[in-house]
Amino acid sequence: MKKFKLLALALLIGTFGLFASNFENPDVTKKELRNQIIELLQTPDFPVEENMTITLKFTFNSEGEIVVLCPGCKNKDVVKYIRENLNYKKFKNPGIRDKIYKMPLTIKA
Repeated sequence: MKKFKLLALALLIGTFGLFASNFENPDVTKKELRNQIIELLQTPDFPVEENMTITLKFTFNSEGEIVVLCPGCKNKDVVKYIRENLNYKKFKNPGIRDKIYKMPLTIKA
């Protein structure tokens, strides 16, 4: 009976240890990614008539470069601008490879 209790205690401690370990810190990563994207998309080189909110979908390749999957807009100027300024740019702290990220962005007039 003592061996069973000891085994159960070891299993319990091991399970809590797995849940307590933090493999990644997503809050810091998302903030850093957002800041880097905003830095790359500072001022558009086309006239913006009204504020637009888009949902940008992207991922990272094995070299740490961003790959834009869907700019989230039907306006050709916006799509071209996002792809030219973001696609295949090297990031200082890239996200997880092949994970699809979604980020809302507002383009102000």
